[in-house]
Amino acid sequence: MTFKKINRRDVLKNGGAAGLGLWTASNGMPLLAQEAEQALPEGATGKLTVIHRTEYFEAAQNLFRDTVTKFATTNGAQLDISTTNPESFGDFLGKMSAAVRAGNPPDLAYTSTISVPQMQLLGLLEDVTDVVEEATKRYGNVMPGINAEQNGKVDGRWAAVPFIANSTGTFFRNDKLLEKGIDWRTLDTWGKRRDAALAISDPANGFYGWGLTVNQSGDGWGVASAILNAFNGHFTDATGTKVEFDNPNTVAAFEFVRETYDRNGKYAAMLPPGVESWGDISNNEAYLAGSVGYTANAFSLYAAAKRDNNPVFPNTVLLRQPNGNDGGSRDGGAVGGWLTIFKGAPNVDLAKQLALDLLDPANFTQMSSVAGGLFMPAYENLWTPELIASDPNFEIIKSQVSVKDPYIGASWPAQPAAQIDAIRAQGVLEQAMSNVISGRMTSQEAVTDGHNKIVQIFEEGGIL
Repeated sequence: MTFKKINRRDVLKNGGAAGLGLWTASNGMPLLAQEAEQALPEGATGKLTVIHRTEYFEAAQNLFRDTVTKFATTNGAQLDISTTNPESFGDFLGKMSAAVRAGNPPDLAYTSTISVPQMQLLGLLEDVTDVVEEATKRYGNVMPGINAEQNGKVDGRWAAVPFIANSTGTFFRNDKLLEKGIDWRTLDTWGKRRDAALAISDPANGFYGWGLTVNQSGDGWGVASAILNAFNGHFTDATGTKVEFDNPNTVAAFEFVRETYDRNGKYAAMLPPGVESWGDISNNEAYLAGSVGYTANAFSLYAAAKRDNNPVFPNTVLLRQPNGNDGGSRDGGAVGGWLTIFKGAPNVDLAKQLALDLLDPANFTQMSSVAGGLFMPAYENLWTPELIASDPNFEIIKSQVSVKDPYIGASWPAQPAAQIDAIRAQGVLEQAMSNVISGRMTSQEAVTDGHNKIVQIFEEGGIL
């Protein structure tokens, strides 16, 4: 990954007020996380300062914190460890930029959806190439299917340490499919899955087939961008510098969305009440309550069903990502968690040692085994037989993150980059689809409006 035609000086002009607001979405967007924003802890020499995401499983989070605490004690360092909101809809990047400029950032962060390209563009990250090289010597190559190099490497250097391999699960209620004589193995496109969701719906008894939203949220972005790409719609050309959103393929994707969420149309019976405004928790709750038949989610859904002995668990089947309309595979995983060390951190060397300690199988395997598919290895040799044997679906996850030529994701046909992440942070795609669903705009009007907004983002970011 490289940053072509992106002028960091423009992004940070006037002390960062204009450009930083653009690239970090600190303009009133709702938070993806469910907890309130907190002030970042201040780093200091001799005090190891670590921030981390909140884990879905408390046991995994406790093991993470215990590992960090033991490391600090062993190395004679004070420890300040806390959670924060490192999500793309929060103001984490703005706060971290201020901390780096002030010279007192935390040492290390364990984050998930925050953009490594954005952090690198804003000058927030230390080079961690030596850490990743040492990790691969110890634990094997980074899993080929998680697009780690495309997202975490800048001009041949690692800006973040891949920590967790992840894949988005697409889950169907197989018992409902079997009742209708539908073989889940045949559901390889968005159109076939939509038809299957309609077939299994029983709104009179509170069961709806379609548990997917395109509302602004982590899951909504995943669904919206996947549909866009399935129709070969896209944001930019292959260079990532020319906006190409307004094209017939994008319009076709929007027509699919319009038809799907039309409350007076063919698919109305499969739509749960309020699905148009669902957030990240909504589809989890609906699926686990047994009221929807198909959804796409991180493995938190699967893990919770397993943990709680939910009756939907034995009836849940994990599907691959739907193919594109051109028949092409959209399979591939992603880095589900990064370890980042911040520019000018007081304890850079100690933070690098901690990153390697967290990857040590004596520590990592324990966290992975209790997290129900949410905390899988990013390195080949950490996929031990014991770990795989601990859950029948772990082998499936391993196959998903082992794809040799994975689909690049929402940035296609461009490589991941800060400008693509800025589109996500601004909620342009989801808002454009909402305009169609609500009837405020036709598909063509919504696409044109979204295109113009992306152009504005690129211009203000110094790309155009």
